[in-house]
Amino acid sequence: MSRVRRSYSVKITINGRDIRQAVIDPHYEEKHPDISDELILNLIERLDGGEYQPSDRKHEWEFFMLDRIPYQGKHYRLVWCMRDHEIFIGVINCFRR
Repeated sequence: MSRVRRSYSVKITINGRDIRQAVIDPHYEEKHPDISDELILNLIERLDGGEYQPSDRKHEWEFFMLDRIPYQGKHYRLVWCMRDHEIFIGVINCFRR
């Protein structure tokens, strides 16, 4: 099980911001071995073009949680963050609902 954050190139827009990188924290691997980076990247693609309200804000960081994202007949919760003026999305956790 890797403990290093992994980065991937993406090309999506969230809240009107162009996002070019997804950084996935390996935290999800501890309790959700059925989840993979590939699945998370597919869920991230579903965020493209959307407007989302942060569930929390700490300084320059916004934190988001989207529940019941449909993918291949199942639903998932994705927890992510974005930093002001940055072009990446940071995935904190993901699991099946």
